[in-house]
Amino acid sequence: MAEFLQLVFSGLTVGAVYALVALGFTLIYNASDVINFAQGDFVMIGGMGTVFLAATGIALPLAAFIAILGAVIVGLLLHRLAIEPARGASPVALIMITIGASIFIKGVAQVVFDKQFHSLPAFSGDAPIAVGGATILPQSLWVVGTALVLFVGLYLFLEKTLIGKALLATAANRLAARLVGINITIILALAFGVSAAIGAIAGVVVTPITLTRYDVGTLFALKGFAAAMVGGMGHPLGAVVGGLLIGLLEAFGAGYISSTYKDAVAFLVILLVLFFMPRGLFGGRSVERV
Repeated sequence: MAEFLQLVFSGLTVGAVYALVALGFTLIYNASDVINFAQGDFVMIGGMGTVFLAATGIALPLAAFIAILGAVIVGLLLHRLAIEPARGASPVALIMITIGASIFIKGVAQVVFDKQFHSLPAFSGDAPIAVGGATILPQSLWVVGTALVLFVGLYLFLEKTLIGKALLATAANRLAARLVGINITIILALAFGVSAAIGAIAGVVVTPITLTRYDVGTLFALKGFAAAMVGGMGHPLGAVVGGLLIGLLEAFGAGYISSTYKDAVAFLVILLVLFFMPRGLFGGRSVERV
């Protein structure tokens, strides 16, 4: 039982990060129909930026804030310089643009940072907390708690604010949104900025556990995409459930089968979803926008 509980804690911790990346995918997809494969690189910017800023003597909270702000600027530039000029391009072309942007960001990160692995000190110490015969690190609680707070905050933003409702209106019908006076360009830029902030925050809280490097974003993007697919692309709750589910499956696969196949779990899940539930667990009937 203790081993099972330990794997649950591990899976929920990693799954919470996948859920945050999947939320970034969801937000941009809902607003612009773009699947942004550079989303994982925002996680890297948050982690690496905080590490190097903290190394200069800046207090950790301020370093994290500056790193998140930097990720938001990168997200806005991605929208302004790469996505906006390609408005009207095919989905495949937009995906290729985001993949190219991801490669570019990694190249710049190698120059600005380095190619070494880095870590941050745990926010609340390293002493594990005993629960039911298993243990959980305080940093894991930070990761899960941050994911929960961001999900609730994103829900309130979308449902209770005029800007959030404008974003949902843009997602539902872009032409109708423009006719009622919504500035589509600003709304889409907002979606990229908020998604970048969510990814960067995930990078800050997970770096004390998983380490970070210039190329960690690729795997995070693939796992986050798998989570979004499992939950149903475009569904925020589905992104969270999908992320946690993939994290748990990875943990159980590593614990009961072999850690060698841990990363294969997400891709196996993608294949199963595409075969049997192409719209995901929470995906509804498709609606053609006219």
